[in-house]
Amino acid sequence: MSRNKLIGFVLLAVGITLLVMGYNAAQSVGSQFKQAFTGSMSDKAALFYLVGAAVTAAGVYLTFLSRK
Repeated sequence: MSRNKLIGFVLLAVGITLLVMGYNAAQSVGSQFKQAFTGSMSDKAALFYLVGAAVTAAGVYLTFLSRK
């Protein structure tokens, strides 16, 4: 296994973990209270989703699409 694939697997695991943490943050009582009154999710949940998606995309690229 190449180093890029190993790094890709690690990034994939970290990205999925961040996405799950974002989901948990979005489902918290405080976040739902804010969403009920403002119509938008909390900044913390949005940040977890954004960073999690970027890291997961990088992990998928390195693991499955990288040729080296």
